[in-house]
Amino acid sequence: MVFTDEYKGVEAHGNTKLHIIHTNDKKQMAISLAQYERHLSLQRHKIVDIDLEYNNEPEATQKPAHCQLSAAERCTVFDNFLADPRYTFAGFSIDGDKTRLERVNLEVANFVDI
Repeated sequence: MVFTDEYKGVEAHGNTKLHIIHTNDKKQMAISLAQYERHLSLQRHKIVDIDLEYNNEPEATQKPAHCQLSAAERCTVFDNFLADPRYTFAGFSIDGDKTRLERVNLEVANFVDI
């Protein structure tokens, strides 16, 4: 079942407003990533926050179940975005994230631990 939910003007940290698109639709993902890339192309520092949530399997076999920028289903456009060395992806305590991404054959090219 394909879905797209959009939330505009979500308040975060006082005066920061977020535009959130929650989707598992590959076409919507491609559109959203093209918008990110256009925005990032104008930025001196191309930093993208990334956060993973996991499925309920035991830790040894646990895989990412959700990514802030992704749907659970594979999307080549998203895979290529993560692998693009022009961008820096920042997260907290990323060793577990890297391990779990490897289990589904995903790699983040420039992943830094904050």
